[in-house]
Amino acid sequence: MGYNLNIVKIDINHTAKLAGLKLTPEEVKKFESQLGKVLDYIGQLSKVSTENVEPTSQVTGLENVEREDKTGPSLSQDEVLANTKQKQNGMFKIPAIFD
Repeated sequence: MGYNLNIVKIDINHTAKLAGLKLTPEEVKKFESQLGKVLDYIGQLSKVSTENVEPTSQVTGLENVEREDKTGPSLSQDEVLANTKQKQNGMFKIPAIFD
C-alpha cells in the first residue's frame, strides 16, 4: 500500500516549520521514508477486523475520582496583589510572552 511521497514531503516540511525546525534535504528524505513506513503500518492495522470489539478508551478498569467543585472563602483582589511589585489595573503585570 504505498503513499504519495509528495504529500508526505509537504507534511514533513509543514510539521518542521510548525516546530521551528530547519531540516536539511537529507533529513527530509530520511523522514519521508520513516513516515511512509509508519503510514504503511497504519494501513495494515486498518485491515484488522474490529467488528466484534467494543470501543474503549482504556483497559485497566480505573475510573477518575473527582470531588464536587465547591466555592469557598478566598482572598480579595487587594490581598492577592499585596505582595507583588508589578501590578496594573488590578492585575499582575508580567513581561509579554507574545509579540
